[in-house]
Amino acid sequence: MLRFTPDDAAIVLIDHQVGTCSWIGSITQDELTRNVGVIAQLAARLKMPTALTSSMETNVQGLLMPVIQQALPEAYAARVKRAGIVNAMDDPNFAKSVYALGRRNLIMAGATTDVCAVPPAVTLLEQGYNVKVIVDCCGSPTKIADDIALERLIAAGVSLTTTNAIVSELVHDWSTSAGQAAFSLLAPATAAA
Repeated sequence: MLRFTPDDAAIVLIDHQVGTCSWIGSITQDELTRNVGVIAQLAARLKMPTALTSSMETNVQGLLMPVIQQALPEAYAARVKRAGIVNAMDDPNFAKSVYALGRRNLIMAGATTDVCAVPPAVTLLEQGYNVKVIVDCCGSPTKIADDIALERLIAAGVSLTTTNAIVSELVHDWSTSAGQAAFSLLAPATAAA
């Protein structure tokens, strides 16, 4: 398994918009918000390059989640606002923003696994990128839709991970400053378990 580090990986978050996330039923809204918030805050604390995109913000999809706006204000200001192209990588402006990250290792999540995450993850994998999708930062309207989306990712060769697993992989050692910054993000979930 190729281990990603903060120095060789980048974060790509796709369509985590308030309206779009409300359509998700395969994970609770609280879990989704918590996990996306952890990843956004981790990206900020570890100064990882990040690309954000939204689709049709002025429609029912709305703005990106407040946890993203608050944790990553510069990336939020630079987000690519797509006009409705489904596969975010088919939007030349978003593709350019991902390529500009300058990293071959991409940690991705899309609000909906089936529509927002699968197409760009597979596209980037086909372009030679190493892609890990954080499955608990995504969801689909139904469990079956999510199950099929995960099967599609696996069949294409995309690596799947979870919030806690990718955080642990990135910090590698809890005793480091990065480890301490990350642990404080996970601690509330750990204490509740």
